[in-house]
Amino acid sequence: MKILHTSDWHVGKVLKGQSRAEEHKQVLAGVIEVAHAERPDLVIVAGDLYDTAAPTPEATRLVTRALTALRRTGADVVAIGGNHDNGQALDALRPWAEAAGITLRGGVRENPDEHVIDGTTAGGERWRVAALPFLSQRYAVRAVEMYELTAAEAVQTYADHLGRVLGRLTEGFDEPDRVHLVTAHLTVVGAATGGGERDAHTVLGYAVPATVFPGTAHYVALGHLHRSQRVSGPCPIRYSGSPLAVDFGEQENVPSVTVVEVTATSAARIREVPVPAAVPLRTVRGTLAQLAETAPPEGWLRVFVREQPRAGLREEVQELLPRALEIRIDPELMPAPGSGARTAQRAGRSPRELFADYLDSRGHDDADVRELFDELFEEVDR
Repeated sequence: MKILHTSDWHVGKVLKGQSRAEEHKQVLAGVIEVAHAERPDLVIVAGDLYDTAAPTPEATRLVTRALTALRRTGADVVAIGGNHDNGQALDALRPWAEAAGITLRGGVRENPDEHVIDGTTAGGERWRVAALPFLSQRYAVRAVEMYELTAAEAVQTYADHLGRVLGRLTEGFDEPDRVHLVTAHLTVVGAATGGGERDAHTVLGYAVPATVFPGTAHYVALGHLHRSQRVSGPCPIRYSGSPLAVDFGEQENVPSVTVVEVTATSAARIREVPVPAAVPLRTVRGTLAQLAETAPPEGWLRVFVREQPRAGLREEVQELLPRALEIRIDPELMPAPGSGARTAQRAGRSPRELFADYLDSRGHDDADVRELFDELFEEVDR
C-alpha cells in the first residue's frame, strides 16, 4: 500500500499581522496535486490542521475542502487533532467527516477502540491505524484512567502515560498479514524542532522516548515538529514537517510531504516529495545604506538593522523593504548585560530616571524618545 503523510498545516496562521490565507490555499493545492500524482491508498494528517483553537470560518472552509479533495483522489483519509487544534470542535465535525468518508479524531475518547481504524486497499492489503491526537499532561492522566490500564500515580511522567495509552491502542499489532500504522501528535526525544512550534508543548515534560512505539509497527506518522526528519527507534518513525514555513525560525526547512510504500511482509520505503508553493521567508541584515543598495529577496522578510535604535527607524526600513514583517536591531549591536550600563535602582528614583537607565542599557540614545516619555508621563500623572 501507499501512504501520503502530512501534518502541521496551521491554517489560519497570521505572521506578524500578515494573513497567510492565500499561501495556505496554494500549499494545500500542492499537497492535493501530490496526492493526485502519487495515488496513495491512505492519507494521514498528523495534527495541527489549524493554527488556533478558534479558527475563522474561512480557515474551516479551507481545511474541510482540502480533506474532501484528498478523499476524492480515492484515498482513505485519517486526520487527528494537534496541540493548536480544538479537539472538541474537530470532533463536532465528525458527522460531516463520516458522511464524506473521512476519519477525524480530534480528542481522546473514552472508548479506545474509536482510535483504532481498520481498512483495506483496493489491491486487498489490510491495514490498521492507531490514531492518537495530542494529549496535554492533564488529559494524559485522564486517558490512562479511562482505559483502566493502571492507577495513575503522581510520580509517573507524561511519557509513562503516553506509553501506556499507545500500548493499549496497539495491542493487536502482532497480527500477521496486516500493515500496522501509528499516527500521533507529540515530541520524541532527540528529534529536532523546526523553529516555530509552541515551546510549552515541545520541551520539559512533553518529550517521550521513541520506545513508546511498538517494534511491530510498519510506520509511525508523527506531527508536531515542523522539520521533516527521521527519528531513530524500534520501527520506522518520521515527522513529515509542515508544508510551509510557519515562522522565520523555519526559513531553512524544506516544505514537503512524505510518501511511504509498504506491505505487511516488507519494510517501508520512504521518500520526501517537496511542496514548493509557499511564499519563502527570508532574513536580511545591514545598515540602512546597505539595505537601500541591496535588491530585496523574494518573500516575507525579517530585517536585522545594524543601526542604533531611534524613533522612526522602523518606518525608514519599511519604506525601503515594504515586505518586511519583522524589524529588529541586530542582536550583535545590543550591549551585553552589565557592560557599563547603570543599574537602575527603584528606591528613591523617579520614573524619568528609571526610563533613562533603560534606554542607556539598550543603547537607545534618542532625545525625542525621552521627551515623548516625559510628555506621556505628565499626562497620566496629572
